Amino acid sequence: MRTLIKGGTLVTSNDSYRADLLIDGEKIAAIGSGLDGMAESVVDVTGRYVLPGGIDAHTHFKLPFMGTHTRGFETTPAAIVGGTTCIVDFSPQFPGLGLLDSIHKHREEEAEGRSAVDFAFHAMVMDAQESIYSEAPALVKAGVPTIKLFMAYKGTPFYCTDNIIFRMLQETRKVGMLINLHAENAEMIFEMQRQCLAAGQTEPKYHAVSRPEVVETEATRRAAQLAKAARAPVFIVHVSCLEAMAAIREGRQDGIAIYGETCPHYLTLAVDNLAKPGFEGAQYVCSPALRDPRHFDPLWAALQNGWLQTVGSDHCGFNYKEQKEMGRDDFTKIPNGAPGVENRLAILYTYGVLTGRLSLERLVEVFATAPAKFNGLYPRKGALLSGADADLVIFDPDWQGTISVKNSLQGVDYSAYEGFAQKGRAEKVFLRGRLVVDEGRHVGQLGQGKFIERTPYGLAYQGFRAE
Repeated sequence: MRTLIKGGTLVTSNDSYRADLLIDGEKIAAIGSGLDGMAESVVDVTGRYVLPGGIDAHTHFKLPFMGTHTRGFETTPAAIVGGTTCIVDFSPQFPGLGLLDSIHKHREEEAEGRSAVDFAFHAMVMDAQESIYSEAPALVKAGVPTIKLFMAYKGTPFYCTDNIIFRMLQETRKVGMLINLHAENAEMIFEMQRQCLAAGQTEPKYHAVSRPEVVETEATRRAAQLAKAARAPVFIVHVSCLEAMAAIREGRQDGIAIYGETCPHYLTLAVDNLAKPGFEGAQYVCSPALRDPRHFDPLWAALQNGWLQTVGSDHCGFNYKEQKEMGRDDFTKIPNGAPGVENRLAILYTYGVLTGRLSLERLVEVFATAPAKFNGLYPRKGALLSGADADLVIFDPDWQGTISVKNSLQGVDYSAYEGFAQKGRAEKVFLRGRLVVDEGRHVGQLGQGKFIERTPYGLAYQGFRAE
């Protein structure tokens, strides 16, 4: 079955231009003019942008955390209506299992038959047993060339000391894996949390008090030095503040292969949300914490100038009722994270492109192309190229609406962006050539998404080949 996408403006990370696009089966067959008569069906997208499907390389579906877990892959239609056609989910390491066995378990028990989007996995260290250091070659062979470690969360299975991180950097470099790091100083946070609680400061706003910018900046600078010592690339996830971004930029200027991602909530949501009356501030507890608005413009500028490379949602589908409320008397017991996989494109376009902070081409870069490159998915995904998967977003720039939990598919009882104006939406979405969103509504099926094996040595490894 061949379908012609006709009359739209194609937007890539480098250019925007009028052209038609021919889909043949699951692939993009041709781009250009004179394609009329080559397809059995024609979709007129005049006045619309045609974007590559988004790659959200930072999601947490069915993640066990603080005695509970996030919503599962049955809520991935939220991703697809938000223009994301492929996620790279962080796969938890289960007690007693190695990294690869944990990925198999997460894939078979949670993702297969449930995901509405294509999916891949990062390994995630939650039990630094000796065997994890020898797993890198098997992970790469299985199509999993990325792994996450946490510098934060002292006293939990997530926490990794510097020697663990350094040794893992040495091992992953040999096979072309890229380490993702959650960069916050665990010791400083632990002590500041202790001091807050001792003073009777238990409300959600003290989550941010106990995780100031300095804990992120220090850890980011330390991560750069660990990467330098190991001569390996490192990718810092969810950068929230100007100072941590500057540490990444300066590290790369010094020849260190350090890169970074930010998230929509760090571009638009201020720390004041944590002080909302009652216990409502718990909805905004995430790590790193939300920051003062002074950080917004520098982070937007970092995306536009390439100082930060990608935007991930850091989607964590916790409910306010029963889950966030676990920390009503102690902010350290509030599950960290907020839903957002549905809103990434909307926030980038409405509050980035339309305000002049981000070009349309840079939106495509940080939303789709760069995440595909860093995660070994390019050129199959993240780009409008002949031979690539026909993952397409037909974007209506004139649509207007309001973000609300009332029409959300994220499966939780609140939206972090409740009441935010939205301009533009993913009107139609094609997943490997199949129409799965029409008029902004999900018309696909759970289980349509399939596991995507990825390749090592992505963008981060330019000049950093294994020896």
